[in-house]
Amino acid sequence: DGVTEVLAHHSESLQDKFVEIPCSEDYDSHKRFEGCTPRKCGRGVTDAVITREEAERIRRIAERGLSLGGSDGGASILDLHSGALSLGKHFVNLYRYFGDKIQDIFTEEDFALYRDVRLRIQQRIAQAFGISSASMYLTKPTFFSRINNTEAKTTHDEYWHPHVDKVTYGSFDYTSLLYLSDYTEDFGGGRFVFMDAGSNKTIEPRAGRVSFFTSGSENLHRVEKVRWGTRYAITISFTCNPDHGIGDPVL
Repeated sequence: DGVTEVLAHHSESLQDKFVEIPCSEDYDSHKRFEGCTPRKCGRGVTDAVITREEAERIRRIAERGLSLGGSDGGASILDLHSGALSLGKHFVNLYRYFGDKIQDIFTEEDFALYRDVRLRIQQRIAQAFGISSASMYLTKPTFFSRINNTEAKTTHDEYWHPHVDKVTYGSFDYTSLLYLSDYTEDFGGGRFVFMDAGSNKTIEPRAGRVSFFTSGSENLHRVEKVRWGTRYAITISFTCNPDHGIGDPVL
């Protein structure tokens, strides 16, 4: 399937792995923020920021939220910031749709854990790229994803197409993924693939594993189709532009 190198096996626990690559020109067509906008580009993986136990607790938040809805196709989305939740072939606003019942589904502890995890990931990215974490802002969309092998019903279900985050979402400068389930144990397929010229490099998900990368064309990527089981992850993205910043979700 064209994967020539595994950057991170699911069976290994990586302290820190970082690969620097030349930046694309994508950042030049946006306002630059010195000390944040990527001048050093690359991709990293770590199993040392979030514990497997924390990943399990975060996954339970995703499971509870997504149990309220879910897509008819293979990919379901839950965005705690905007309230967007897949429901059939559409999205609903979780907070408006379920109102006060939300208090029965999520707790203050859930949201505190979510904020803590987001902050640690932000600090790790800042450290890897040599920037100040205070210059980075959470940006939208930031969301949980649940993917299984159900046939796609809408274009939202077609998660496997190659794409560039900076092109898809202009605000993105740094993208991260926190995996909440294990490749080969919880699901088959569903690996994350960087599509480099002449070769592909893959990350095998593992609960608690964080992969992060600069969001430009230097990191063209896709996710393989999930063949069996269920893959949970959360995408957390950052911008250097304070105008595109969002706050942490609150209950």
